[in-house]
Order: sequence, then C-alpha cells, then structure tokens
Amino acid sequence: MYIQKHAIAGTLESSDAQVTVEPSDNGLEVMIESSVMNQYGRQIKAAVFETLARLGVEKGKIAVIDKGALDCTLKARVECAVFRSNDVSATNVPWGGAIK
Repeated sequence: MYIQKHAIAGTLESSDAQVTVEPSDNGLEVMIESSVMNQYGRQIKAAVFETLARLGVEKGKIAVIDKGALDCTLKARVECAVFRSNDVSATNVPWGGAIK
C-alpha cells in the first residue's frame, strides 16, 4: 500500500497517539516523539514498523506523537492514517485484517 496524500489519525490526549502520514520519494522516514520514550521506545518503534510492514508501506513520511498509548492503539492509529491517505471508505476498510 502506498501513502498517496497527507492524512492524520488519533489525538494528543493522554493514552493516545497522533499519527501523520504523507507521501515521500525518499524511502521510509519515521519520526517518533513520546512522553514514555525512555521506558518503551523500542516497543513503540517495533509496533509502528511492524504495522507499516504488514500494510506494505515502503515510502513515506510518518510522524508519531505518542502520549502513552498501548500497542494496540499505536497499531490502529498507524493503520487508520494509512487507510485515510488512500481514501479507503468506511464500507471496505479491512480493519484488523492487516493487524494480527
């Protein structure tokens, strides 16, 4: 799946994450900012990269601002932002299909 346009998912509320995606020709550029980076940085990065890999995203700019979200929330926000960038409508969203 490609990132076709700018899209955003999530909020900046506590225990949530805001994920922004936009197209890029420079490969995959991922920026992660987290209030719990020292404690859970490796796990946050793993959740984001695993989700992008399962969706087949190889190019794009991804910005994640994490406010202590659980892994399932991070994965859902990344998945939603990528789907929104591709104009996937509510009727044919394969929710959870790419996330195991």
